[in-house]
Amino acid sequence: MKNNMVEFRRKFDYSQEKLAELLGVSRQTVISIEKGKYNPSLPLAMIVAELFQTNVENVFILEEKDYKK
Repeated sequence: MKNNMVEFRRKFDYSQEKLAELLGVSRQTVISIEKGKYNPSLPLAMIVAELFQTNVENVFILEEKDYKK
């Protein structure tokens, strides 16, 4: 899954550490999500979207190859 975490984080002027603190996760988790190595749980994705004042689909992009038709 692709994501726009870095863009939103920069738009809101959050460091990775500050974002992690706001989300209640480790900085390593934020790094892993940003690099696409970890897909957050649905509740965490919803918290991220709420924090960035947008919807989940604007932050996380489900690619066609991520699911079977």
